Amino acid sequence: MSKKHIEECVRASLEQYFKDLRGTEPHSVHDMVIHAVEKPMLDVVMRQAEGNQSKAAQWLGINRNTLRRKLLDHKLIK
Repeated sequence: MSKKHIEECVRASLEQYFKDLRGTEPHSVHDMVIHAVEKPMLDVVMRQAEGNQSKAAQWLGINRNTLRRKLLDHKLIK
């Protein structure tokens, strides 16, 4: 899957979200999208990295401590 395809999926989902609002004002769209994308992204990357947080953090381009906090926040680790 290319970066362009991911962008198209996000765009289509957001277009549908706004249609579903039927004129209602949106609220916290940024937080909604980040939360919806971040958990599955972290889950997949951690599985691909075979649970190695250092490797996953490197792949994600974030600090390992930041990754650990996000994994805890999303209840992907205890």
